[in-house]
Amino acid sequence: MEKWQYLLLLGGCLLITLPLEFPGDGVYRQPRRLLRAMFPVVAVFLIWDAIAIELNVWHYNPRYVSGINVPFMPLEEMLFFIVIPLSGLLTYNIVSASFAALARRRRRDSERSDR
Repeated sequence: MEKWQYLLLLGGCLLITLPLEFPGDGVYRQPRRLLRAMFPVVAVFLIWDAIAIELNVWHYNPRYVSGINVPFMPLEEMLFFIVIPLSGLLTYNIVSASFAALARRRRRDSERSDR
């Protein structure tokens, strides 16, 4: 079970943030916008991570990773740079939608009290 901890953690992040997709405009429902937001972050950090691994700045404990490797790194590490920014975008989306709804409600309440 220890070999799957990293993947399970990433899966948990996706599951916890999945319901955040439904209110508001959504993140998954705007694939072009999602790719434009994610690509620079994923690209920079994957390159940075690959360089650090090649220079032996850090390594991964085989006890906690699946053993499935993509070039230069464990699969879990590559997925980390996708899942965590995606979870952040979902969180940002729901917070933005909540603030916008609150602002609309305050405007509506203000207009009603002015009458």
